[in-house]
Formats: sequence, structure tokens, C-alpha cells
Amino acid sequence: MSNAVLAPPPLESGTLRVIPLGGLGEVGRNMTIFELDGKILVVDCGVLFPEEHQPGVDLILPDFEPLKERLDDIVGVVLTHGHEDHIGAVPYLLKLKGDLPLIGSGLTLALTEAKLKEHRLRPYTLTVKEGQVERLGPFELEFVAVNHSIPDALAVAIRTHAGTVLATGDFKMDQLPLDGRLTDLRAFSRLGEAGVDLFLVDSTNADVPGFTPLEKEIGPVLDQVIGKAPRRVIVASFSSHVHRVQQVMDAAAAHGRRLALLGRSMVRNMTIAEDLGYLNVPDGLLIDYKKARNLPDDQIVYMSTGSQGEPMAVLSRMANLDHEIEPGPGDTVILASSLIPGNENAVYRVIDGLTKLGANVVHKANAKVHVSGHAAAGELLYCYNILKPRNVLPVHGEYRHLMANAQLAQQTGVPAENTIVAENGSVIDLRDGVARNVGQLDLGFVYVDGSSVGEITDADLKDRRILGEEGFISV
Repeated sequence: MSNAVLAPPPLESGTLRVIPLGGLGEVGRNMTIFELDGKILVVDCGVLFPEEHQPGVDLILPDFEPLKERLDDIVGVVLTHGHEDHIGAVPYLLKLKGDLPLIGSGLTLALTEAKLKEHRLRPYTLTVKEGQVERLGPFELEFVAVNHSIPDALAVAIRTHAGTVLATGDFKMDQLPLDGRLTDLRAFSRLGEAGVDLFLVDSTNADVPGFTPLEKEIGPVLDQVIGKAPRRVIVASFSSHVHRVQQVMDAAAAHGRRLALLGRSMVRNMTIAEDLGYLNVPDGLLIDYKKARNLPDDQIVYMSTGSQGEPMAVLSRMANLDHEIEPGPGDTVILASSLIPGNENAVYRVIDGLTKLGANVVHKANAKVHVSGHAAAGELLYCYNILKPRNVLPVHGEYRHLMANAQLAQQTGVPAENTIVAENGSVIDLRDGVARNVGQLDLGFVYVDGSSVGEITDADLKDRRILGEEGFISV
């Protein structure tokens, strides 16, 4: 990818302009804008979590600069699902204009509204479900059920007089999903027959051969690990992974253990999921973690955040003996999640810390305690074959993922010139069935540090790294 800035030409009448503001060349910050006839549609608005070389940074936002003078032209913000890398930046966008309509499924909007409440924002929302069609300005939107690692995920087909776009969001094709909600391949096929001019497709697992394993395969492994554990069990997962929490709850109940939720986001999200009927909590299972400390060690499971080694998350604090719950010999810790690229060192430090304390650490590398929520190469090939898109824009992934996805598209007959491996800020124009990269915007990282948004620069981070490594002398 080139970093050169090339001013795009003026947008011609009858042309649909597509600009990814985040999610390309990275795993996070997913956000894409679509412009037609002077109106703008936003799809997703997520955050990226900082890496070790970004000390003091809490979150990284997409660069909203292209939207700041066009806020009145935005007809809506579509949220494909409730993961942080797709909804986490919504509060910061709504602080620019509070009445932007949010469109998404019931669970997605509930999770987003809970986040907005913390920022004292009350959004305008439109709840949609699969099969529903809505018109926002020049955009006709059809929502399609997709399977992912969070319930209620949706793909969105965007029909315009300039062409039809299908954006998958994050998805996979689990044929035996825990909630029975399949990716709607019939809808994909129908859209393909009608003609998809541009396909924005999840690339996260494009370099993984075959098909993503089934979620159902995880339950028996968790049941076995929890059943054999001699003392306390601590399970770390994403705070929005409802299916994984359900499997842990079922295993805990089967072995006569109570379950305590740890971490503010875990408690909040699972409360929402239970209230909306996405989480089935057995009677008498849940217990407050402070009361759980009075139970025998072999009668409790803790469900916590911190599977990515986040310094302030529960599991990291446990590993550093900075939490009320201190793991020790005989305890079992299960990391029920994938490693997000860039988090490897932090996670391995947590594993080392827990191991030094005597805990038995079970993770994806030594037991099948997690499967991905993203389509692997075999699933993507299947989608290309039933959709037969005219143009493809791989999204949601690092550069190697985008390239692998582009190569899969070409294997199924999409011409190389119609497969666009872009970067954040690339300007893609769709006209008469042809998509072309016509320019490049100069976008940057927007760092959130406490109440500071966008004030921290890369130079500031460099100074922080130097101070952290070399210290300073005050005279």
C-alpha cells in the first residue's frame, strides 16, 4: 500500500463514492462511508485498542476529519454488530452531532446505548432485523442475517442507482450455531443473481485454509476442563462473547459450581444479553464475586475480562496480584479467545505471570477452548461463487489478510483489476458496474487518553517511550 496522498476528483453525478476510514491494514477501527447525491451513509464506527508502543493511550479512533464539515449530510450510521471494533467510536462521533440516527439489530443497539449512557448521550435509533428493508436518502438498505461470535449480527446490502454494494460486517458460516441463526446464504444467492457491483468482505481469516470450526465443538472441551479442575476456575473471554459465556455457564451448572461475573463490561453486557433473551442463565447460578469468595474452591467459576492482556483488565491484575482474587496452585485459568494481532506479548506475559503463581493455564494453543468468529478461506470461496461480485474490496484485516482475500476472489473469476486492495482513506468510486481507486485522503490515528481526544500525537508517544525507557532528571 502506498502512503501517498492523492486528492480525489470531484464526485460525479451518478457515482457512488466509498471511503474506508478504518479497518484496513489493522484489526479494529472498522468504519466506512458511502456518498451519493450529496448524502452520506456510515457503516460501523469502531475503535482500535493500543499496543505496547502507544503508552497511556486508552483507545484509537477513526479519523472523522472527512465528516466534520458534512455532518448534516449523514443520513444514518449502520452498525453491523456489537463488538467494540465496530461500535466503540460511536460516542465520539455523536459528540460531533448528537442526532445522527443509529441503525442496527436489537442487541447491537442495546450494547451501543449502554455505552452511550456512560457518555451521557441519548441516541436516535432504528431497530432492524434480517429481511427488513429501509430507505435512507438515496440508499435502500436490506439487512441479512450472518453468523458471528456475537448474536444478532447483520450484513447490509446497499442498493443505489449507481449500483448495489454488499457489506458483510464480521461473519462466518457455522452450520450448527448455538443460537440456530445461520448466515443467510439464500439471501446471498438472491443478491448475487440480482447483481452485486461491489462486495466489501471480512478478511480476518482469509489466510486460514478450510472452514472455521463449529462453536459446538468448544462446549465439550470447556465441560471437561471445568469438570476436572480441582480448585477455582477462572475463564477470560471478550465481554461481548455471549455464546462463550453461555457455554461456560452450562458447564459450571453441570458440575455444581456457581458463577461470578468479573469486570464492569462483562457484567453490563451479560445483563443486557439476559434481559433480551440471548443468554439463558440457570436458576441460582450467578453469585456476586465477593460472596463467591466464601464458597469452597471447587464450587466456583469466575468469568472475567482480560483475554487480550489489557493492563487494567481483571485477568492482568490477577496475574500481577493486583486484584482481590489471587490465583494460586491448583487453580485453572482458561483463555477462551483468539489473539488479536499486536497483543501477543501482553497475553504471553499474563500467561507467564499466572503460571508463576502456580495456576494451570489452558488456552487455544493447548486445548480447543475457542474458535474464531470469522470466515476462513473455504467459506469466502463459497461466498464468491454464489455472489459472483463484479468488484471486490477486502476489508477488516491487516495487509496480509486483505491480499489473501483478494487472491481468493481472483481464484473464483473476479478480474485482478476489479479487486481493490485499499488502505484507510482510499477513495473508491463505483460507476456503471466498475469500481476504481481514484484518490487517497490523508488520515491519521486519533488517540483517546482519558478525557483527551485527538490531542496526543505520535511525537508525544515517542517522548513517552523515551521517558519510560530512560527516565528523566529534575534539577
